[in-house]
Amino acid sequence: MKRKRGSEQILLGKDEVEFKGSEFIRSAILELAKISSLRHHHEPSSLCDSKNDAATTAASTASTSTDHCKTHDHDIPTIPFLHVCKFLLLEVLDKVGPTMAVLRQDVNQNIQRLEKLHDIDPSMYKNVVGILKKENREGTSRKTNSCTRALVWLTRSMDFAVSLLEKLSKEPDGNLKKAIEESYEITLKPWHQWISTAAYRVALRLVPEDAKTFINLLMAPDEDYDDLKEEILSLVSSLRPILNEIHCILRSFQSDRLKSNSR
Repeated sequence: MKRKRGSEQILLGKDEVEFKGSEFIRSAILELAKISSLRHHHEPSSLCDSKNDAATTAASTASTSTDHCKTHDHDIPTIPFLHVCKFLLLEVLDKVGPTMAVLRQDVNQNIQRLEKLHDIDPSMYKNVVGILKKENREGTSRKTNSCTRALVWLTRSMDFAVSLLEKLSKEPDGNLKKAIEESYEITLKPWHQWISTAAYRVALRLVPEDAKTFINLLMAPDEDYDDLKEEILSLVSSLRPILNEIHCILRSFQSDRLKSNSR
């Protein structure tokens, strides 16, 4: 990743994206709009409550009947979703700081794994359901390097990012370390083995407590907090139903409860 004063550059494969302030949030919102325009079936809100908070989103599949998660009812375009992951996850983790380097590396590898499979046959894997069907049919979905597992962890990481941004939008003068810890507890920790949890605890010790500094990193010099808050709320309202639906899809493939380092 290259950095410029007042801006960020994300370099991933053939993609190069430069952001200033909260441009990464607006870019993610645009990709979510693409997802909506490419969808051919019912809205995700008919399956899951779009007003759910992050804790409910992350746990929603535990109480959702598989009967309501028919895979043919879902259409999550692969590339736009991965773009949202790039724009949102990588940028948020970079702004938190180098303490999130391990999580960032995992996110990046999961994105690249899904991109690589998509590029083999874009027409077959244009929808994430196509990827899940392939690995379910081959019996490889639970393997350590599967694309199913990559999608599971990207979705959980997105839950984490959404929870963190939402908490900070409500309490911009709050404690960043506390916001990260609370978001981790409800989105990632339930699925981490003790080694992963221990590594996270070590990283958390180095996170600065001042949330205002983090908020300032999200804004360009000509932006104000009210504009940023509005953008975050718009992002959350657009993204959460998509995450709910992906959790629902994963449940239909019995992949929603995969844990780290499990086989």
